[in-house]
Amino acid sequence: MMSDTNPMRARSAGGEGVPPVTVMLADFVAKHPSCGWDQLVEREAQRTFLNWVGCAIGASRHGAVAAALAALEDLESAPQVSVLGRHERVDMSGAALLNGISSHTFDFDDTHLKTIIHPGGPVASAALALAEHSGANGRQLIDAIVLGADVACRVGNAIYPDHYDRGWHITGSTGMLGAAAACARLLRLDPHQSAMALGIAASQPIGVREQFGSMTKAFHIGAAARAGLTSALLAKHGYTASLYALEARRGLLRTYSDKCDWKEIENALGERFEIAFNSYKPFACGVVIHPCIDGCVQLRNQHSLRSDDIDRVELKVHPLVLELTGKRSPTIGLEGKFSVYHACAAGIVFGAAGESEFSDAIVARPDLVALRERVHAVVDPSIGEDSADVSIRCQDGRSLHVFVEHAVGSLQRPMSDEDLCRKFHGLVDPILGAARAESIIEHCEALPGAADVHSLTAAARG
Repeated sequence: MMSDTNPMRARSAGGEGVPPVTVMLADFVAKHPSCGWDQLVEREAQRTFLNWVGCAIGASRHGAVAAALAALEDLESAPQVSVLGRHERVDMSGAALLNGISSHTFDFDDTHLKTIIHPGGPVASAALALAEHSGANGRQLIDAIVLGADVACRVGNAIYPDHYDRGWHITGSTGMLGAAAACARLLRLDPHQSAMALGIAASQPIGVREQFGSMTKAFHIGAAARAGLTSALLAKHGYTASLYALEARRGLLRTYSDKCDWKEIENALGERFEIAFNSYKPFACGVVIHPCIDGCVQLRNQHSLRSDDIDRVELKVHPLVLELTGKRSPTIGLEGKFSVYHACAAGIVFGAAGESEFSDAIVARPDLVALRERVHAVVDPSIGEDSADVSIRCQDGRSLHVFVEHAVGSLQRPMSDEDLCRKFHGLVDPILGAARAESIIEHCEALPGAADVHSLTAAARG
C-alpha cells in the first residue's frame, strides 16, 4: 500500500478544526530523538518502571495470575519470554497479558492523576515482553515507555472526565494506544507503520468500570498491553488501518466521548511529557480514597487511637469517592479496595493500607467489619478529587479533625526514592527474597545503560 501521511488530507477526515492527531502521534513516536527530554522526565520513567516491576512481582502468585496463566497453558503458549515473579515462560503476547494483570491486581501501581490512568501497566508490560524477545537495550526500552505513556495520557487528557463518566476504565481504553506506540518505537516502525499500529489499536478499546472489585479490572490492563503489542506487530508486517482512526467523525475519540480537546494532544508535543506527572501509591487501592486514608492515619497516629476509642468517623468527599468506592459491605479483598469504609477502618487499625490490609481475611475480620460500620461518608461538591475532610468523634467526647488537601503520594507530597524502594521490598521480598529484590532494584537503576534486558528479567523470575 502506498504511504499516505498528508496532514491536510488527515485534517479533512476529521472535519474543520480537527487536527490530524493519528499522524501527529505516529510521527512523534517514530521520530522523537532518544532521551530527548530533561532529567525530571528520565527520573520519573525509571521510577515508573521500578514501581511497575515491584507491583508485577508482588502479585505474581495471586489467584488472578494463576488463572490467567492456566488459560494460556491451555493454548500451548510458546516459551519465548519471562513472566515476572514466576518460573514459567510464555509467548510475547501472553507475557504482556500476564505481567499487565499482575501489575494491576493489587491496585498499587502508578497513577497519572489528571486522568486516573495507570500508564505503566499496559505500556511497560507490552514493551518489556517485546524488548526481551527482540534483544532491545535498556535505553530503547526507557524511550519506548516515555513515548508510549505520553500517547496514552495525552489521549486521556483529551477525553477525561466525560469518557470515564460514561463507564469506561480509562487505563484499558487508552492503554492499548500507549502500548502500541511503545512497541512501534521498539520495532523501529516508520511514521506510516506507526500510524497503522495506532489505527489497529484504536479498534480495541478495553474495559468498563462495572468490573471494578473483580479480577477482570486487572485483565483490562493486561489485555490493553497485549492489544498494543499485537497492533504493532501487525503493522510491522503490512496490516493496515485508517490514518484517521483517532480523530475521524466515527473514529475512536468522538465515539468515546463528547469532550475531545484536541489541544491536549497536540500542544507541546515532544516538549512536555506526561510521565513527568506520574505519581505512586502508598496505599493499595483506588487513588480517590487515598486522601481519606491519609487523614485517618494522621489522626490515628497523632492521638494514639485504637478502634475501640472511636464512636464515629465522618468523611466529606468528592463525588467520585462514593461512585467508585462506595461498597459498604465488601466480602473479599478485591472488593475492599473499592470500599472507602474498609480502607479508612484499615488505616485506623493498622496505620497503613498496603496489600496485606486488603486481604480476604482482613476484610472479613470482625473488628474491621465493626469499625467500618461506624465510618460514614457524604458527598461535598466543593471537595477536590485529591482532597478529603475527615472528622473522628471519640467515645470519650473528643472531636478530632483534619482536612487533607493533597494525599501522601500525590505530586504535591510525592513518594521519595527511598519510599519507593521500601515499597518495592515490601512487595518483592515475600516472593523472591530481600537479596534478589535489591539486585532487581540495581538492574532497574542501571537500565538506561544496559546492553539488553535479559539480566533484569532473569533476576525477576521466580
